[in-house]
Amino acid sequence: MRVPARLLPLTAATAACALLTGCFASAGGSGADAGGKRVRVAMMQPPRSGLSPLSDDAFKLSRWSTAETLVTLDQDGDAEPALATEWKQHGRSWTFTIRDGVTFHDGTELTAEAVVNSLTRAAEAAPKPRILDGVDLTAKADGDKVVVTTATEDPLVPQRLSSPQLSILAAKAYRGKTVNPVGAGTGPFELTEVNGTSSAALDRYDDYWGGKAKAPGIDVTFVPDGTARAAALRSGEADIVEAVPVSQAALLDPDLVTEVPMPRTNTLYLNTEKGVFKDPAMRAAAREAIDAESIVKGVYEGRADVAEGLLGPALPWAAGLRGPVRHTEAGDPDGKRVTIGTFTDRAELPEVAAALQQQLRKAGFEVKLDVREYANIESDALAGEFDAFILSRATVLDSGDPAAYLYSDFASDGSFNIAQLADPAVDKALDKAAATATGEARRKAVIAAEAAVLRTDAAVPMLHERVIQGDAAGVVDAAHDPRERKLVTADTYVK
Repeated sequence: MRVPARLLPLTAATAACALLTGCFASAGGSGADAGGKRVRVAMMQPPRSGLSPLSDDAFKLSRWSTAETLVTLDQDGDAEPALATEWKQHGRSWTFTIRDGVTFHDGTELTAEAVVNSLTRAAEAAPKPRILDGVDLTAKADGDKVVVTTATEDPLVPQRLSSPQLSILAAKAYRGKTVNPVGAGTGPFELTEVNGTSSAALDRYDDYWGGKAKAPGIDVTFVPDGTARAAALRSGEADIVEAVPVSQAALLDPDLVTEVPMPRTNTLYLNTEKGVFKDPAMRAAAREAIDAESIVKGVYEGRADVAEGLLGPALPWAAGLRGPVRHTEAGDPDGKRVTIGTFTDRAELPEVAAALQQQLRKAGFEVKLDVREYANIESDALAGEFDAFILSRATVLDSGDPAAYLYSDFASDGSFNIAQLADPAVDKALDKAAATATGEARRKAVIAAEAAVLRTDAAVPMLHERVIQGDAAGVVDAAHDPRERKLVTADTYVK
């Protein structure tokens, strides 16, 4: 049974709304008089890397329909044509035919050479985009085709190339040490203005290869505070609000809220390299102390699913393949002190941290919390500065296939290895999953890799989140995407 939502005091709601007053009205780009209304979007996290497509900011470019990739994914995670119309595998190489008649927002043509330039910059980046973790990829032009070659045969190349971090941009974007996407995409909306971490504006690109967008533009405001985002929808300041906090969802008109199970797992990562949780018995004690069901009911008000593994109900095949996992026997915490880190950008996480603090204290740990904005805590988390870290993690965000996420987070050389895990058995299982052809065999290999990770207790999956998105009454055809790749599309408009 769902726990009733907490009520927001009127004074807090009024203050939150005031934070946004006038923001959207002042952000409009040059296309505001093109007919219809511009779509006003309140987004959760501000850019962390200047909207570079080689970072997680790439997903903002994708959600605004300004930067595009060679392929996209359907609901099942299979590759479909986008800037490439077809592809064929030849051993370690894949040949992609580039779509004719596509122009970048700066007026230059999409060519095989332009594709090679974008893919090469991504492959040579330091650090590499997550989707290329453990992948040695090269690209070369062959007429109107691009040949992508990997060091070993890789069945997932098309899915990898669907990652927004491998978006194809005009040559102008790469002049300098950083990548600047302004005016350099191929999508139905052109990014025209970026105001640091406060706002961005996009105008309709009338020469879009896929047909003219219905809305004249998009005005984006970055609003890390979840209460303020929800207040923007209630007050009419925003048309689309992403990541509505569960505590605010009950305060909104139910007709304005859409809830979709998503491949995102709220996980407690335990530092296996140093500190208290270097001891497997202490990691086991932490796992046994966690009551995920009470967190789902109390913090998420029933708007989440208790985790049975790292992969949740958004991947329905996982549950049927999963078997029991043998864990290390738990030890006695005996007052050992640990520090748990998490961030404020997702409104529920500080509450999850407080609940975990009480649960671990009850089990015998002494627990300190360190809660900051994500931009100010990520580097410390990746450097292993915490005994434990709570993260809301998308599990198929990059390729539609969870093997890439598992490698990034748990391989010895994974670029997002918060648990600092270096386990030969895990590495072997991850390598096998990555090398297995798509289909049932690969799914079984992925679940075997998940079991290898869970056996170490380096990560304790607690719950699987759901997308809670707010759309104003006049919004038509906003995307509700479990993978968080789409939000405003060419078909989205405001009546």
